[in-house]
This record gives sequence, C-alpha cells and structure tokens, in this order.
Amino acid sequence: MEVELTHVPPNAVLIIIDVQKAIDHPSWGRRNNEQAEANIVQLLNAWRETQRPVVHVRHLSTEPDSTYRPGQEGCDFKDAVLPNAGEKIVDKQVHCAFIGTDLEQWLRRNDYQTLVVTGVITNNSVEATVRVAGNLGFDTYVVADATATFDKIDLDQQLHPAEQVHALSLANIHKEYATVIDTQALLQGL
Repeated sequence: MEVELTHVPPNAVLIIIDVQKAIDHPSWGRRNNEQAEANIVQLLNAWRETQRPVVHVRHLSTEPDSTYRPGQEGCDFKDAVLPNAGEKIVDKQVHCAFIGTDLEQWLRRNDYQTLVVTGVITNNSVEATVRVAGNLGFDTYVVADATATFDKIDLDQQLHPAEQVHALSLANIHKEYATVIDTQALLQGL
C-alpha cells in the first residue's frame, strides 16, 4: 500500500468495529485477512501506550438468528480486544456506528477530528460507518489489513472471494470518504 501518514494526531481515535465472537461462527463462511485481529491488537496496544482514545463498537442485532444477538456468546467482544476501563463502548443495532448512537456527539464534544477505523465486516459495518464519517467531515483512515470480510454471492449467484470483496469495498471508500492505509504505515506515524 502506497499511502503514508507522517503524523497521527495525539487525539486520533481508534475505532474497532464489531470484533466480537460472532464473526468466528461457521455460518459466515470463508474470510480474508486472518491476521486482522493481530493487527488490531498492535494498533490497540500502540493507542493505549500513547494514551490515545479508543472506541469499541459492539453490534447488538435484533435479528433472531443473528450470531450477534445479545444473550449469546457471539455478542461478546473477542478476548484479544476487550475494552479497558475508561475506553468508550458504542452499542449499535444497525450497520453504521453513527446511527442511533451518541458516537458523533461524543467525538465532537471531545474535539476528536481524526478517526482510524478497523474491524469487520469491511463491506458492511466498516464501510457504512466510514461513509458516514466522511460525510460528517471527519478525517478518516481505514486500516486495510486490520479489517476483514467474507466470500459473497452476488445477485446472479456468482461467488466472489473475500479478498475481492474486501478490495472493492476499500476502493469504494478510498479518497472519497477516507484514506486507506496499512498497519505498519500507521504505526510509523505515531
């Protein structure tokens, strides 16, 4: 990836979207970026060491068959990214972390302008959140190797591999709503 970020502001917010046990359920199918969680942990550790703000977004599905439905293990955060005391948790019931939550108000109240987005699913909650963040005027970065998605069947019943779905989703948002970057380039800017 060619994008470099020479300086990450000290108040840049790391947003971790839907990294819950639900994504490990076999019903999701094959995914890409098996190292995404490890990269998220690298970023999370760096954010904590430099005392930058962290937001954990948790999906609480209202769909009865969802792996993200409250009251089951899938709704729990994955152990590697458990929130620390004082880190903000945003509970959402739709794809976008800004809809029906206080995320925008919290960011603006704290004068946070730069967002670094990680998590799952690239072409779903990550993309939905990033599009709104960009439209709201936030300086937004998406960490390509700290996001992941799954194989997808299109309306013509053609299977598209997760790598292709991921690449197209990132291409949809790059330079339009956000800047796509990778973990190492971001860490070098801290």
